[in-house]
Amino acid sequence: MPKYVYRFEEGNKDQKDLLGGKGANLAEMNKLGLPVPPGFTITTDACRAYLKDNKVPEEMTVQVTKALREVEDAVGRQLGAADDPLLVSVRSGAKFSMPGMMETVLNVGLNDKSVEGLAKIANNDRFAWDSYRRLIQMFGKTVQDIDGDLFSDALDNMKKIRGVKLDTDLNTSDLKELTAQFKEIVATETGKPFPQEPRVQLDMAIEAVFRSWNSERAQIYRRRERIPHNLGTAVNIVTMVFGNMGDDSGTGVSFTRDPSTGRPGVYGDILMNAQGEDVVAGIRNTETLKDLERHDKKSYDELIEIMRRLETHYQDMCDLEFTIERGKLWMLQVRVGKRTAAAAFRIATQLVDEGLITTDEALTRVTGEQLQNLMFPMFDDASKPQPFTKGMPASPGAAVGKIVFDNDAAEASANAGVPCILVRRETNPDDLRGMVAAAGVLTSRGGKTSHAAVVARGMGKTAVVGAETIVVDQAARTMTVGDQVLEEGTEISIDGGTGEIFLGAVPVKDSPVTTYLAQGLDAGLAAADNDDDKDLIRSVDRIMTHADRVRKLLVRTNADTPTDTQRALEFGAEGIGLCRTEHMFLGDRRPYVERLILSPEGSKERQDALDALEPLQKGDFKEMLKIMDGKHMTVRLIDPPLHEFLPDLVTLEVKDAVTRAKGETPSEADLHMLAAVRRMHEANPMLGLRGVRLGIYLPGLFKMQMRALVEAACELKADGMDPQPEIMVPLIGSIRELQIVRDEADDVIKTTQEKFGVKFDIPVGCMIELPRAAMTAETIAKEADFFSFGTNDLTQTTWGFSRDDVEGVFFPQYIEAGIFGVSPFESIDTHGVGRVVAEGVKRGRSTKPEMPMGVCGEHGGDPISIHFFHRVGLNYVSCSPFRVPVARLEAGRAAVEEKAWDDSATDGLDKTA
Repeated sequence: MPKYVYRFEEGNKDQKDLLGGKGANLAEMNKLGLPVPPGFTITTDACRAYLKDNKVPEEMTVQVTKALREVEDAVGRQLGAADDPLLVSVRSGAKFSMPGMMETVLNVGLNDKSVEGLAKIANNDRFAWDSYRRLIQMFGKTVQDIDGDLFSDALDNMKKIRGVKLDTDLNTSDLKELTAQFKEIVATETGKPFPQEPRVQLDMAIEAVFRSWNSERAQIYRRRERIPHNLGTAVNIVTMVFGNMGDDSGTGVSFTRDPSTGRPGVYGDILMNAQGEDVVAGIRNTETLKDLERHDKKSYDELIEIMRRLETHYQDMCDLEFTIERGKLWMLQVRVGKRTAAAAFRIATQLVDEGLITTDEALTRVTGEQLQNLMFPMFDDASKPQPFTKGMPASPGAAVGKIVFDNDAAEASANAGVPCILVRRETNPDDLRGMVAAAGVLTSRGGKTSHAAVVARGMGKTAVVGAETIVVDQAARTMTVGDQVLEEGTEISIDGGTGEIFLGAVPVKDSPVTTYLAQGLDAGLAAADNDDDKDLIRSVDRIMTHADRVRKLLVRTNADTPTDTQRALEFGAEGIGLCRTEHMFLGDRRPYVERLILSPEGSKERQDALDALEPLQKGDFKEMLKIMDGKHMTVRLIDPPLHEFLPDLVTLEVKDAVTRAKGETPSEADLHMLAAVRRMHEANPMLGLRGVRLGIYLPGLFKMQMRALVEAACELKADGMDPQPEIMVPLIGSIRELQIVRDEADDVIKTTQEKFGVKFDIPVGCMIELPRAAMTAETIAKEADFFSFGTNDLTQTTWGFSRDDVEGVFFPQYIEAGIFGVSPFESIDTHGVGRVVAEGVKRGRSTKPEMPMGVCGEHGGDPISIHFFHRVGLNYVSCSPFRVPVARLEAGRAAVEEKAWDDSATDGLDKTA
């Protein structure tokens, strides 16, 4: 019989695949002897079985009963007993943290009888009825799919009638009446009374958690965070401990370091006389963790000791949830905490300095995405106006946009290309769509550990929370500060680093991190506004220096202009891996290419076009080679889809039809152009006359380009410089294609170098962007000095997609349906396209073991793809200039991860698995 249930005593932190992060860490805290309430975890295997068959495995039910009885024996109470009830929480817990995305139900086991028993045992009627109304409200919303606003409105109405502001101001009589109203809502909405049988409540709650794995918000979150959809969630059944038993009770969330800045210290939020959901939902504004010392010094001291112990044990910043029940501290969760990009870099270097981790380990604690977030512009302090209000800085960044109040408005604004700020009283998990679409998030309630803050930090999204002066009127679609009313569509700016909120658009400036990456440490420190920013620059510098020291992959850039070349060089590019020559033919040069394509072979018109283009090409190449002096510059011969350089056929045909409809005769030039474009028109230009095919079809085109490149290099060589051009032939599918161009290239190189009296190697290689090229790479390698995998086209040709046509048409549905986790043009499809790349590498190196190989598609700057390219043994990646630092960092991380794998290889694991 499969084992679906594990008591906390049976697990440990290394079983996240099976027990989920929450369950594994509860087991680990129990193992460490920390005060964890008794409980058990239902495994992810059970969730997957449930989702597959749409029913709970019978074996799981039996095992839950056994584990529940063991918990009952341990605490001396039975679930939902009328006299002394055991109550439990039912909480999700996937392998990867998904804060707020799945369901939680507290106080399971309460009913009309056990609520009286709880009141008697606790000697607190108000506490018991508050717990009961919470169960019905949470159960109704999460388990029975009742609109949560029905319960919230009833609660708000009760407070309004009683003339009170806070939930805690309602007395026992109020809560009894509210409980009756909640039960009536359940009966009305479901047609059935609220379930009174405790085990029925438990079973229904477990199923609800399983179902929530596939909720819309959970799927959106997984897609964004690239979490696989097939993992499933564990379910944790934990003995309830109560933070709402009075002023000597409370609940909170704490961090062992500030998740926004990374500073060491005491950080967190607490609410006295409250349950945990009140903290994360932002329903009441919290006190700081430091305030706990004033409320309950004994629990505060114990908590601080536990925080230090857990950070040492996990060797990382930890995020903890706890409850104090009548002066007794209980630990409900620990996990490695989500943090901002700035905090990630600071914490990584702090832990090295404290001797908790190695520098290699520090490199794995940060990501290219976080570095990219730090490169985004920030508000210019010199031009910042006075803020019109302020909240808590929850997730740094500078966000400017128009106010929106819900998901639909945020998505509509984003789809229209208009940045927006999502404004809410407090966010809840259902707001995830809007948070993803918005440039920033602003709430009037909540603290640094509220849902808005935690999720925004995880996404790298700017957020300001707990701006108490703001009154949000969702129905009227306004936010009011004092006498000032701002309607939806009003532009505001929010600073997630200071909590400041401004009217209108505040000017932005380059991040000091960008200045550092482009100009060096001294320049970055000079650009920093304060000591915190300087500390961040030093942390980034230490990690980037180590990444460059350990990485094996070289990082080149995709550049087509001198400006891009210079910028990439400043960001640390070690050469140009892709110079797209077709981009040099746009603008006022386009008519030459049009004339070249449409003119008859051997005609003066064609030769004139070639003669006009050659000096322009030579000038471009010479300037870029000069900037990249001493570094490789791989020039791809022209590779345009033909339609990009020809007049639009439909436009020409309409013009012809209109002329004829007027009874006029089209001009000879128009007729010639229409006939020529019709002759050259392609139904699928992405698979048509382009790349090497165009070079063979139009004799002289490639020769002109190669001569321009070689002459530019020879002139620089004669001047004492060290140009290192490489000629790359695109869209090769056959060795014979490469032979034809190679013969021409060798002739151009030999003749031109003799003319200038210089001699140096100019490699001639090709792009591998067709499956046939990869599958015959051992043959093509005989004629190639290097390979560069063009993974954009390789993705198109392997999948049979035309990127320009499909991304905006059916890709969203494919992602929604789980066919893609992410667009294969954004991150390489390792299982399909990646195998083609790996096969091409293996076959090519079987002919030339030392052949240089790289990648030059957009994947060259994608963090996940870079790790794959490292594993298959490429020599370099090439990416856009702005992504060069990201690629450098990720290449270092890939090397460290490989080293860690090698160091642990003695455990007998198959490294190819």
